[in-house]
Amino acid sequence: MMEPVNGASKVKVIERLRSAGLRPTRQRVALADLLFREGDRHVTAEQLHEEAVRAHVPVSLATVYNTLNQFTRAGLLREVAIDGAKTYFDTNTSNHYHFFMEETGDLVDIESDALKVVGLPETPNGTRISRIDVIVRLSDQ
Repeated sequence: MMEPVNGASKVKVIERLRSAGLRPTRQRVALADLLFREGDRHVTAEQLHEEAVRAHVPVSLATVYNTLNQFTRAGLLREVAIDGAKTYFDTNTSNHYHFFMEETGDLVDIESDALKVVGLPETPNGTRISRIDVIVRLSDQ
């Protein structure tokens, strides 16, 4: 049994999905509500699947992965890969960077004006830099 998304939140979620060119299916609406209801955050597919199970949203892990990838392609999320082994989905799609906490696996935003990237190489003809990803890894002392 899927817990209902409250009225005002549901309308916002449906509008957000439609404005991104996505059809607001029941599962997309439920997952988007879980993702976006509490502001900016970083989440893995496994974490979102666990949240969905706790919220009684009947969805498989494969569907969560597919939905997160659809949301990313539609510009609703930003994908952040760590060592090619773990992928986080960031609800903050603005230009910013990340601290990665090695012991806990948490990502923490770094404001873009707190870090300057200099000395970038020229790009090959016909290309441009679309985004620069910076991940500063932190460990306990």
